[in-house]
Amino acid sequence: MKRNSNASGSRVAASKGVPFSKNPVLAVRLPVWRSRVVLFVLFAAFAGLAGRAVWLQGLSTQFLQKQGEIRYARTLDLPATRGKITDREGQVLASSIPVKAIWAIPDDVQDAPVAKLKALARLLGMSDAELQKKLDSDRGFVYLKRQVEQDIAEQITKLGIEGIQTRKEYKRFYPQGEVTTHMVGFTNVEDVGQESMELAQQKTLVGLPGSRRVIKDRLGHIVEDIGSVREPHDGKGLTLSLDSKIQYIAFTQVKEAVEKFKAKAGAAVVLDVHTGEVLALANWPAYNPNDRSVLTGDQLRNRVMTDTFEPGSSLKPFTVALSLDTKRIKPTTLFDTGNGSFVIGDRVVHDTHPHYLTDVTTIIQKSSNIGTSKIALQMPPQEMWEMFTKVGFGQQPKFGFPGAVAGRVRPYKSWRPIEQANMSFGQGISVSLLQLARSYLIFARDGDIIPLSFQKVNEAPAGTKVVSAKTAREMRDMLELVTQPGGSAPKAQVAGYRTGGKTGTAQKFLNGRYSQTKYIGNFVGMAPMSNPRFVVAVMIDEPGGPAHVGGDVAAPTFAALVANALRAKNITPDSTVTHIIIPENSEQENM
Repeated sequence: MKRNSNASGSRVAASKGVPFSKNPVLAVRLPVWRSRVVLFVLFAAFAGLAGRAVWLQGLSTQFLQKQGEIRYARTLDLPATRGKITDREGQVLASSIPVKAIWAIPDDVQDAPVAKLKALARLLGMSDAELQKKLDSDRGFVYLKRQVEQDIAEQITKLGIEGIQTRKEYKRFYPQGEVTTHMVGFTNVEDVGQESMELAQQKTLVGLPGSRRVIKDRLGHIVEDIGSVREPHDGKGLTLSLDSKIQYIAFTQVKEAVEKFKAKAGAAVVLDVHTGEVLALANWPAYNPNDRSVLTGDQLRNRVMTDTFEPGSSLKPFTVALSLDTKRIKPTTLFDTGNGSFVIGDRVVHDTHPHYLTDVTTIIQKSSNIGTSKIALQMPPQEMWEMFTKVGFGQQPKFGFPGAVAGRVRPYKSWRPIEQANMSFGQGISVSLLQLARSYLIFARDGDIIPLSFQKVNEAPAGTKVVSAKTAREMRDMLELVTQPGGSAPKAQVAGYRTGGKTGTAQKFLNGRYSQTKYIGNFVGMAPMSNPRFVVAVMIDEPGGPAHVGGDVAAPTFAALVANALRAKNITPDSTVTHIIIPENSEQENM
């Protein structure tokens, strides 16, 4: 009975919570600080997670949202249509047509079937190796080809190659091709003007592109539109001063002249006497702006604007006009030109033929260097310099046309007598063909000069007086005699119309000296002389045949151009001469 009593007591003691630690085997021997460290670490971890959550959800929300959008949201450009360029009658010279850009996500294209990739290369006009080189890019986006025609782009889409996408864009098209290219210019693949009026009027023509926010999936497909759409604003149209009929005439005549006279190049410009508008601007060689795969510097050069040359005898009328206007001479004033040689200091001025005692009118008609020199040496150099600058020589052009050059007129204070004489007949001074054409407006417009315009004008601009109307009329009479039998340019005559002008021939200045084999022949004139409507300047660079002077190469080109232009514009004839006879031994100009 006593043993049972003890067992029962032990159970009671255990039930009363005797700790296991009383057993030495089960006793915990860890120090207290370790539990506290564990507790601290757990607290710090939870605090760090809470801080990170605050950082991500609060302070970095904008950044994270932006990063997220980058992965699925895109801003698509909505291209604006570039403004059309038309001639003065509304005929389209440049317009934009819709095309497609073909682009790829290289990683998505790698598993495409070989047959489809070969078909893609064929449609893009490239070899398999060229296509593969583009697709080997480590970028996430790569253009395969820009400005692909719509029908080709549709065939590419039908291939169904994963990762190949198209994008709408525009390609510039020039209906008249090489005929108007040096006036109109062209754009690059980004629709940015590169030459001529396309470059000069870039801001007007380009317009303002729009945008569209979308969500795309990993394959580049648009899933949803988000945000607002900004509509594109198309560029403004541009109406040029150019007359397509006259431009075509000028271009074909220059091209034919270069081929006929085996010349290096040629150029022509036609101005409207009343408004100063440039009705035609032609160069040869030229290029097709619709296909510039093979484009050389000679083709690209706008010689009317960028090339300068010594004008030669076509500058003589300005020396004579200045002397007439200052009443130093009259058209009948006589000068002794001797037997064809005139010594100035240690230099000699020559005429190709002796003219002996001759009047001012004949000096212009026969193009006498000696007579012009003697007239020039009566005047102070400053007056001649001022005359040249008033008509624009040596001045930076304000035509609003890229590439226009100023030419060169040296300061008058450094002129020696022989240099003044040389400048009087167009040596030692350089001008562009456009400058030369504009300067002749003072003779066609009764003594004043007006700004030139490459855009159509609605009102004639105000002119700046250079010489008196009386002087201008006297000079027109002399210039008309130049194109008559006995003058230096009878080949500039036009059946049914009175013409007038002046020839010029200059030896090219190469390697520090005047070439004896390379020349530039030019002719500047106007028609009809009873009431001038056009001023036309023609330049033939390095004619290769036996004919090389302005009267033989530029004058007949002028005549053909003017004859067709006057008839095209229905200008009333002012001459009863219907058949032109060119004398076999016409007067040759001096150089």
